[in-house]
Amino acid sequence: MEFAEKLESATRGIALTEIRARKILAEIYEIRNPGDELPGSSVKEFFKSWADNKARETAAATGVRYRRTVELFVTSLSQRANIDISAITPRDIIAFRDGLALHLYTSTANHAVKVVRMALKDAQTAGLVTANVAAGVRPAKSSEQRARRRPFTIPEIQRILRSAHGEWPGLILFGLYTGQRLGDIATLTWQNIDLQRGELGFVSRKTKRRQLIPLARPLKKFLETSEAGDDPKQPVFPKASTAKRSGALSNQFYDILREAGLVEQRTHAGTGKGRSNRRQLNELSFHALRHTATSLMKNAGISPAIVQDIIGHESPEISAHYTHIEDSAKRRAIMSLPDVTR
Repeated sequence: MEFAEKLESATRGIALTEIRARKILAEIYEIRNPGDELPGSSVKEFFKSWADNKARETAAATGVRYRRTVELFVTSLSQRANIDISAITPRDIIAFRDGLALHLYTSTANHAVKVVRMALKDAQTAGLVTANVAAGVRPAKSSEQRARRRPFTIPEIQRILRSAHGEWPGLILFGLYTGQRLGDIATLTWQNIDLQRGELGFVSRKTKRRQLIPLARPLKKFLETSEAGDDPKQPVFPKASTAKRSGALSNQFYDILREAGLVEQRTHAGTGKGRSNRRQLNELSFHALRHTATSLMKNAGISPAIVQDIIGHESPEISAHYTHIEDSAKRRAIMSLPDVTR
């Protein structure tokens, strides 16, 4: 009877809004489960709380990206941001994706959808939604031709090293022979280095993954001739370690590439497009050393599983994205197949 009265009140001369419907359902739930409230959360409340938690669990830059993505998603929903999270539909996710793709790179839009998918997966685990409606949303497709990062050639790396100065030759050698991110390399300390065992051990700031990488002979030779000091917590690269953002170091590396004649002089003239529009993607950057390390190892016939472990890719699909197999390596692979026509 109580259930019936509640349902009848919902249609008694008052518009049944989403908020009122949730309130009635919550009251019915409490009748059946005394002292227990119906689990629920508005989209805005849940995503803000989720982003705040992620910011505490991840690197600072990653936390900022999560919060920014959540802000964009909530804004895209407009008034629907106040509905219960269980009322989110695939249409909301698609509209968010397509809205971003209009003025950002499709890869950026797809990554934003991935963040929303992660949040809804956690909401599903918490029992706030019955299904992850973002799971079935396909990535946005791009028809535009954009510059794609490529690996360096060996002669190019030699030119870069000749143009590098200060701490940069060491940073570059680490990038090439470990395939790690610039931010992780810049913050290494001597306690991360075991010269006796010939190993580098650290925890990736982005993935929180423990990395253990053998030291290549050129890299070990560089470390053996460097001043380590008495404090094992002393940074391997004191100046680079003080950089507040990896972007500042990336700009310094770009200047080295320019001195080596591999990129053009940047212009700081205003484009009038604003910060929310597409940025020019350079095919050569410090991150290209990560591509280079991956490609060199795979071209040498190293097992993809071993390369994945060294570089720190989280999946074979990501590892494949970073791989650039040379024509000569592909030719050797094809020529190694047996002749079945004999």
